[in-house]
Amino acid sequence: MIELYHNDMSVCAQKVRLVLAEKNQPWVGHHLNLRAGDQHKAAYLELNPNGVVPTLVDDGRVMIESTMICEYLDDAYPEPSLRPSDPYARGQMRLWTKKLDDWVHADTGTLSSCIAFRYQYLARLDTPEKLEAHLANMPSMDKRTRQHANITRGMESPYFVAALKRFADLFRQIEATLGSSPWLAGDTYSLADTGYTPYFLRMEQLGLGAAFYGQRVRAWGERLLARPSFAAGIGNLLNPDYLALFEQKRAEATLTARSLLAA
Repeated sequence: MIELYHNDMSVCAQKVRLVLAEKNQPWVGHHLNLRAGDQHKAAYLELNPNGVVPTLVDDGRVMIESTMICEYLDDAYPEPSLRPSDPYARGQMRLWTKKLDDWVHADTGTLSSCIAFRYQYLARLDTPEKLEAHLANMPSMDKRTRQHANITRGMESPYFVAALKRFADLFRQIEATLGSSPWLAGDTYSLADTGYTPYFLRMEQLGLGAAFYGQRVRAWGERLLARPSFAAGIGNLLNPDYLALFEQKRAEATLTARSLLAA
């Protein structure tokens, strides 16, 4: 039996659910409320000392880190395969997924917080003491500093414009790659495409797709979201409260992103 400790709007959890859907593998879910701090509770930290989602438990064996979980699932449940058979294409797939872990995920957190999530935090952390207590849970001084700026300054945070420029460059690279192949790692849909699906979606939700996406990326994104696995793994589980917040902030984010990138 596969158990998944996850969150509906976590991009890392979304990509694991997407792989499970592609594999048509049933799973039992344990949903964690990240705003309430479920990921920091002692019982969960015994499974995942990093205090993040997702965590997968397969027949009692615990796996953490979403990229590793996806590779594990492709090994443990090999049909249909989500890795190219060609060694070079497989290497390209891993380069794309490595970017997610190197910086894309962290910058997604910055963009999401500056545009939308800061309002959730500010509603709860309505005194300096509450904000400091929240930041104390961050694993490093760097993350505490970044979170403080993103929550208190929003799109005026210095981390926002840096993340915006990196994402613009990323999607220029993806646009170029899609000029020679329909998928990120060649002719077949792979873990690279499952990995980037939640991030493509998040940029759309935040209103940044209008600033980032070329025609090829748009067409690729339409193919990603049209797969049956998308509805099963992501679309049917989206949190309406978060979607309403994204909708409320989207127009301002689009205008601000275009202005900053033009400058």
